[in-house]
Amino acid sequence: MKMEAQGRRVVVTAGAGGIGLAIVEALVAAGARVHICDVDAQALEACSVRLGVTTSVCDVSDRSQVDRMFDAAHASLGGLDALVNNAGIAGPTGAVEDIDPDDWRRCIDIDLTGQFLCVRRAVPLIKAAGGGAIVNMSSSAGRHGYAYRTPYSAAKWGVIGLTQSLAKELGPAGISVNAILPGIVQGPRMEGVIRARAEQVGVSYEEMEAQYLESVSLRRMVTPDDVANMAVFLISPLGANVSGQSLGVCGNVETL
Repeated sequence: MKMEAQGRRVVVTAGAGGIGLAIVEALVAAGARVHICDVDAQALEACSVRLGVTTSVCDVSDRSQVDRMFDAAHASLGGLDALVNNAGIAGPTGAVEDIDPDDWRRCIDIDLTGQFLCVRRAVPLIKAAGGGAIVNMSSSAGRHGYAYRTPYSAAKWGVIGLTQSLAKELGPAGISVNAILPGIVQGPRMEGVIRARAEQVGVSYEEMEAQYLESVSLRRMVTPDDVANMAVFLISPLGANVSGQSLGVCGNVETL
């Protein structure tokens, strides 16, 4: 069995780096036509040149920017079959009484409200195409409580609720909706999270990394490509009857 997305028209948010870029590369390799957005204009230009994708500079927490991005995507792709709601930030690390409310709002605005803003524009286009797929990026923090990362965890739990509600609402229109829950993903973002947590509790980076991996059944990190493979599966015909699911790509994170 081969995962293919031949001709699928897909929007990927925050697609110019990290997990998003891995998803874009995998979709392009599977035959999809992709429009990506990101806040990094230089990285978008590099993606456009290397991968032949169309792009938009967009902060998903800004409704007007999201509207312009979907207008550009529709013009470039001629329609839409799938959305990958990947944009997100790590948010602040700290005790709840020390978290700045502005930092809380920024995390929720990008990680949760940004997904809503993109879905509300994508759904009419996917319905017009006769159905398709929405993939929302949650996290293992959307399954477990996460001390000192309350804004992030709250947003990612919200993504699960959004996903399950949309799966029920959009299923009759032939639109599958699922959430991917990455665990400890190799890369600079996770390194920053581990470093911030280590500083918070007063241990070394190496000690904190070991503590993180002790809570993973497979005792290893996952890669951006692991997450990308799941996204392509859900958009491909192989995943056509998977909906309303929260799918961990995490090596079985037992706790956070």
